[in-house]
Amino acid sequence: MSDKSVVALTIAGSDSGGGAGIQADLKTFSALGVFGKTVITSITSQNTLGVQAVDDLPVGVVESQLKSILEDDKCQAVKTGMLGNEEIVEKVASLLKRYRAKKLVVDPVIFSSSGKKLLTVSGVEVLKNRLLPLAQLVTPNIKEAEILSGIKIRGLADRKRAARAILKTGVRAVVLTGGHLKGKPEDLFMDHSGMEILSSERLSNSDPHGTGCVFSSAIAAELALGGQTLMAVKAEKEFVGRAILGEVISGKGKASVEPLSALHQEWEKAR
Repeated sequence: MSDKSVVALTIAGSDSGGGAGIQADLKTFSALGVFGKTVITSITSQNTLGVQAVDDLPVGVVESQLKSILEDDKCQAVKTGMLGNEEIVEKVASLLKRYRAKKLVVDPVIFSSSGKKLLTVSGVEVLKNRLLPLAQLVTPNIKEAEILSGIKIRGLADRKRAARAILKTGVRAVVLTGGHLKGKPEDLFMDHSGMEILSSERLSNSDPHGTGCVFSSAIAAELALGGQTLMAVKAEKEFVGRAILGEVISGKGKASVEPLSALHQEWEKAR
């Protein structure tokens, strides 16, 4: 009989184009040896050219899915992505608190990479006030960090101020991702014991779709496996780098990162 699997849960939207959202999260969990479970919050109609439509699920449907998972057994880590609106954020936060979910990673998805709004203004406030205090880590990009902190980010000093402001919500750590910066994509990690800049080379000029989803779900997988927060962030920054190098062009528009690229390479060698 097999040993019990390490399990991570993703609570996020569905990306019909396969490059981000639930689809990318599940591929990431599998690539890292973690069994993935899902709660879908929204159905997006999108492809490599952008997001054409967004349909948030009724909050009762989200609640039913999440209760179903949490009443079965505890997941070793939870990642949230696109939550859509304030009712869904409130319900997700309430249930995660009630069931004492551990190792929560929040990817504060507010806009799609093509600019489509994916979380209401009220939803942002509920996320700050109700969900972040439960979280071990939040992973905003520059634009998301500006919205969460209320600070306009131009340089490193602004990023530090924004990270400190986000920590005041009650989240235990923040990694402000630097993929949208000019030059090297430096990530800024900060918790209540200090700060560290995580630098790397820019691996692609195409700004591939799905990097934020893959990064946050990879960290959740590493935490589920017992990793510590900063070490998980560092390890999964490297993992995202490999996924970027294995990016896939699946349509007429933007390329997508491929979390399973290493496995694809093994298959190619075995042929």
